[in-house]
Amino acid sequence: MSTFVQIMKKAKPYYLMVFLQFGYAGMFIISVSCVKTGTNHYVLVVYRNLVAVLTMFPFAFWFERKIRPKMTFKCFLKIAVLGLLEPVLDQNFYYMGAKLTSATYSSALFNLLPSITFVSALILGTEKINLKSLRSQVKLGGTLITVVGALMMILYKGPIIEFVWSKRSSFDDHRPLHNHEEAMQGTDFIKGTLMLLFCCFCWSSFFILQSHTLKTYPANMSLTTLICLIGGAEGTAVGLVMVRGSEQWAIRWDKKLLTAVYSGVMCSGIAYYLQGVVLRERGPVFVTAFNPLCLIIVAAVGSLFLSEDITRGRVIGAVIIVIGLYMLIWGKSDEHEDDDKNINSEKSEKKNMIPITIIEVEKTINLHSSVQQGENVLHKT
Repeated sequence: MSTFVQIMKKAKPYYLMVFLQFGYAGMFIISVSCVKTGTNHYVLVVYRNLVAVLTMFPFAFWFERKIRPKMTFKCFLKIAVLGLLEPVLDQNFYYMGAKLTSATYSSALFNLLPSITFVSALILGTEKINLKSLRSQVKLGGTLITVVGALMMILYKGPIIEFVWSKRSSFDDHRPLHNHEEAMQGTDFIKGTLMLLFCCFCWSSFFILQSHTLKTYPANMSLTTLICLIGGAEGTAVGLVMVRGSEQWAIRWDKKLLTAVYSGVMCSGIAYYLQGVVLRERGPVFVTAFNPLCLIIVAAVGSLFLSEDITRGRVIGAVIIVIGLYMLIWGKSDEHEDDDKNINSEKSEKKNMIPITIIEVEKTINLHSSVQQGENVLHKT
């Protein structure tokens, strides 16, 4: 039983990130469908973060009441920037970019996130690379292969692959199957792509800053609640300027409410917290390395429930992405094992130094006392 617990503990970062990718895949599909039916994304961002605050606040208040550190001005500034990067900039630019393209395309472009995070971490010095090291070569190669796979899925379409659940009528077989391409033509596609790229940069910066903030403010649930609270306040200020009229702010039992609740609970509240847990152990590059899985999930769910086409280009690109993903994860896991060995060796060295130090002190005391006794005998004589 203890062996099983140890295996599950070691595998925790992996299954937590896979779980998050399923959650993000649902958000991609639901939110894009919601925004394209007329929901204002500024309003959606505000309600999403409000739901996240209401979800996380009771847990943060109760479970971290004894370990919550004091808030400093420097830490508050970091949290304010975190609230601006993800809840305001990232979410709004994602909704705008996805509205001008599609759910599958936006999730495909998000596969650049591990590469952007890896390069940003290299620039900031939080990630180190040695080209002579096999581990670093594998990490770098996996990052490049992931980018190639994402570009393959975006640029090469190819023929449609038929599945049992995706059989179409004879009319559908003769129709042009470029509905995905029609959504990606003209200036709207270029604008959407640029918005999504900026969104990736903001999300990558959020991961790196969150990892740094957790070192000085380790109360993860409280940090998540504060990010959503400040981000919601900043988003409200932006929304009041950009949204005219009160009709867009009205809450009804519709797709907007479902999207706000699901995104707030799953993709803001739970996701921020679980990301913080994994960030402490493995760092921002490991967290973003799992994003390519989201694209595969979105493509599969879209084919099964939304009758979206699965083409040869998407399948080939997905295979390439998985190869690059496992290369990057292998490089990071090897690095993590080396860090654990270094930590354990340092601990063992410290333990071994304690008895040696005690023995040396005892020898010194005994030697000093013997010298004093010898001097006393000489004086008497």
